[in-house]
Amino acid sequence: MTDWDIRMQTGLRIKELRAAADLSQDDLAYAIDMSRSYLAEVETGKRNISLQNLERIARGLGVTLDEFFDSGYFRRGADA
Repeated sequence: MTDWDIRMQTGLRIKELRAAADLSQDDLAYAIDMSRSYLAEVETGKRNISLQNLERIARGLGVTLDEFFDSGYFRRGADA
């Protein structure tokens, strides 16, 4: 894995989980009462997301924060 910024890693993980759940940005944003433009900026790494919003997104995707961070996007060292 490249040395991506944590915002980029988080955005890619959201996009990955959203695609797996077959949700559009509009669908997810509506389900969690968040603006689609904010969600799009989070997915592209342009926004620094709060923990509260990250939890809302994870819940909307049907995963826990543990499951959210259980990804190669966040592994360092031998697992990377």
